[in-house]
Amino acid sequence: MSKFSDLNLSGKTLKTLEKMGFDEATPIQSMTIPAILDRKDVIGQAQTGTGKTFAYALPAIENLKGENLQILVLCPTRELAIQVADEFRKIADPEKVVAVYGGQEIVYQIKALRKGPQIVVGTPGRILDHIGRKTLKLANVKMVVIDEADDMLDMGFIEDIEAILNETSSERQTVLFSATMPKPIIDLTKKFQKSPEFIKAPSKELTVENIEQHYFLVKESDKSELLFRLFDIYDPQSAMIFCNTKKGVDDLVTVLKENHYSVDAIHGDIRQSQRDKVMNTFKSRNTKILVATDVAARGLDIKNVEMVINYDLPNYNEYYIHRIGRTGRMGKSGLSFTFVTGREVYKLHEIERYAKTKIEKLEIPSIEEIEDKSQSVLVNRVKVELMDENYKMYLKKAKALLEEFPDIDVIAALLKISEKNFRKREFRAIEKIREFSNDSRKSSSRKYSKFSKGENKPYRKTARTRSK
Repeated sequence: MSKFSDLNLSGKTLKTLEKMGFDEATPIQSMTIPAILDRKDVIGQAQTGTGKTFAYALPAIENLKGENLQILVLCPTRELAIQVADEFRKIADPEKVVAVYGGQEIVYQIKALRKGPQIVVGTPGRILDHIGRKTLKLANVKMVVIDEADDMLDMGFIEDIEAILNETSSERQTVLFSATMPKPIIDLTKKFQKSPEFIKAPSKELTVENIEQHYFLVKESDKSELLFRLFDIYDPQSAMIFCNTKKGVDDLVTVLKENHYSVDAIHGDIRQSQRDKVMNTFKSRNTKILVATDVAARGLDIKNVEMVINYDLPNYNEYYIHRIGRTGRMGKSGLSFTFVTGREVYKLHEIERYAKTKIEKLEIPSIEEIEDKSQSVLVNRVKVELMDENYKMYLKKAKALLEEFPDIDVIAALLKISEKNFRKREFRAIEKIREFSNDSRKSSSRKYSKFSKGENKPYRKTARTRSK
């Protein structure tokens, strides 16, 4: 992966990207941004979720000069138009970005257009409507982006697109993105582009079949508690947690270390020498948990990772594939869990479509389930000890106890003591947890009880994933 800092973007843009947690460019971004910055016409073959919006938005904003309308983006649906406009607003002046689409009162759009935006994102039908009303003039547009052109073709918008392009200057820069390149799209590029540079995103990896993929609906403030509960249930000996920002990684590592977990971090601000040290301790399992940004999602040879947790939903669909691909390697099974908050559910379903996979919804495990599981794990560890010769140094003391008390009482008492030592940390139970709808609970094929509302029983965490 290339870094955004290698792509000749301005310091202002790089600073904005850093605040958003973006450090590495996706393949389509690293290939497309330089060409668009050079004002070349571009044909980009890439699917939704590869980061193509920023691939054209970043260089388009870099090339802005003046206050008049300069960038027009055509999208097949109003949902995509809204999404693309929101992406532009993250980088450009939000007041200078207007979205126009059907289904919204046109008077509001006319009012926004009169304020003089630099960037207009819209659907072809509504764009033509504004052109007909003379509320949108495209003579000075310097760049037109046609996004998801093959969907435009399927929806019968090609003639509308041609009519819109005819309203713009022949000197404009034209950028087209399409997942496939049917003949009518190729004909469109020949008619309206000048010596376009063809860029194709590398084929995506497929999700590994032997990875169990799950997600939870959870409030942002409850993520750490859910994380602790998953560790207590599954007891991973090697787990990777992904956050979208370097600050998010550092904050989570602090929380985990405060609670005595064996954890380390890796992200773009960590020096290579330190990164190598972190990776070596994680590979050797001297560190059980690695918290990382997407810099660690690809290109690292890590075997035997039992669990991957998307603490933050990834920014790009393809990042999801690279993240969960850290587990389930070499024919082994793996677990992946994704934490989803509020409206992110729509993004999760987009990931499912992109990866051609099903991510199973789970209910948040209750304290009672964790208590039961923890006791079972403790008994199993006793069985492991019985198969080891090291316990025999305690035989003399054990015989003395058995002479004074019944066998079963001694075992029960020792289990109780072990359980107390096993759980050195106390956590307050979450007092108020997101209420899930009946519909969302019905959609889960595996039922966990949600966090108890108003529960004041202290929850003791186990130390199984912590340092010894």
